[in-house]
Amino acid sequence: MNGILPLWKERGMTSHDCVFKLRKILKTKKVGHTGTLDPNVEGVLPICIGQATRIAEYITDAGKTYEAIISIGRTTTTEDAEGKTVEQNATYKSFSRAEILGALERLTGLIEQTPPMYSAVKVNGKKLYEYARAGQVVERPTRQVTIYDLTLLDEADVFEGEQVQFSIRIRCSKGTYIRTLAVQIGEMLGYPAHMQALVRTASGTFTKENCLTLAEVQELMEQERISEKILPVEYALTSYPFIEIDETNAKQIFNGQVLEMHALLKQHQKIVYAKNGFARAIYIAHPTKENMMKPEKMFPEIEQEV
Repeated sequence: MNGILPLWKERGMTSHDCVFKLRKILKTKKVGHTGTLDPNVEGVLPICIGQATRIAEYITDAGKTYEAIISIGRTTTTEDAEGKTVEQNATYKSFSRAEILGALERLTGLIEQTPPMYSAVKVNGKKLYEYARAGQVVERPTRQVTIYDLTLLDEADVFEGEQVQFSIRIRCSKGTYIRTLAVQIGEMLGYPAHMQALVRTASGTFTKENCLTLAEVQELMEQERISEKILPVEYALTSYPFIEIDETNAKQIFNGQVLEMHALLKQHQKIVYAKNGFARAIYIAHPTKENMMKPEKMFPEIEQEV
């Protein structure tokens, strides 16, 4: 069994819980997820099976799309609705649509974020949430992330009340903390804020429409129809050019040799060499040899096993 199973992770489960359950359902150990979702978040979680685990990092690195409810008026220890209140402003607030759109615009593009203490980022070999649970606060590394697009989903012209909430859609790069983004939106508006709720609606090329729940996976396994829903490795590589292998380069590519750089690699980060449409090697620019390229991933048996 090789390929990618787009899973809809339900609330109340960790990403690791999903992998653990799928190993039992699918009766295979070679199963891995492609980007952690917090237990209180539901959404798209592509699962790599068998040979597809080789490209898990590509899916993890791809952009994500979320829909979130931003709540203005209170910050919490975890930056979401689950945490204890850190600061609260119960005054009556009123924001025009233009004010909120202006805040979203200022946070679009390359921005800096400091991961929340309740996160899996490691500092000195220890996860931040482990420090937080022990009551310790440590210096956290600031990172740069890219917000490709922020869309206000609510249509109101005025947002008002002691606690103001609105929904947004976020298209962003790997490593973006939506909880932290909620706090940053609040800062732009001049008030404490947190993320009230979150759903991941897309991960790379995978969307909600592709996804199955664990119960649906179990049912399809019992019906011996699960192969109908497992997507090939190639599905996750569609953003890269595919080049069909022929007799002039087959031996070198199958042996993983360093080759003269293909013209397409000057325009793309990676290129995929395929045989009969099946990915056999992914090539990248050689880090030290000018105008040369080398294989980053090889799939010597993927054609026979898909």
